Amino acid sequence: MLALDQADQFLSQALDAAEAGGDCRTGLDDLPVPVYMTDAEGLVTYWNQACVAFAGREPQLGRDRWCVTWRLYTTNGDPLRHDQCPMAEAIRRGEPIRDEIAIAERPSGHRVAFRPYPTPLLAADGSVTGAISMLIDITDEQCGALSDQASRCRRLAHSTTDQRAARILADMAKGYEKNVAALRTR
Repeated sequence: MLALDQADQFLSQALDAAEAGGDCRTGLDDLPVPVYMTDAEGLVTYWNQACVAFAGREPQLGRDRWCVTWRLYTTNGDPLRHDQCPMAEAIRRGEPIRDEIAIAERPSGHRVAFRPYPTPLLAADGSVTGAISMLIDITDEQCGALSDQASRCRRLAHSTTDQRAARILADMAKGYEKNVAALRTR
């Protein structure tokens, strides 16, 4: 897993390359983390090879919108539409989105938890001209957090005398464990 200061350093390098204009691809291609860019409407215009490895697929230029991943889910396992993903939100708001976590599903069925860093690219007048995002794999961190949550639910279920609450908590624990299992099958 990447340390936060390393993520910030890679993001800074990606932003510098994107803002330099011209052929920024050379600087972005050299980054060891998944980085991609979109236009102002969210159409994916660039991705590096780390994106292909991360997503388990080659994005479709002119077809993929908002994200390079095949399918997206929330940390609860609910489907997340691409037009509702952090990149789409960053472009709509015109501001960076941080501290979000999503789950990407590859065409193979494998899932990866990640933290996106979508950042709009702005013209001199402040209008959004596109966006760049970096995707950091946090699968191990997310599995630990979900396992901890399942353990808390089980402890609470065992400590209550209310059978209905105990069943709900046990079901919640199973749900968290199911999400962990989906992330562990790489």
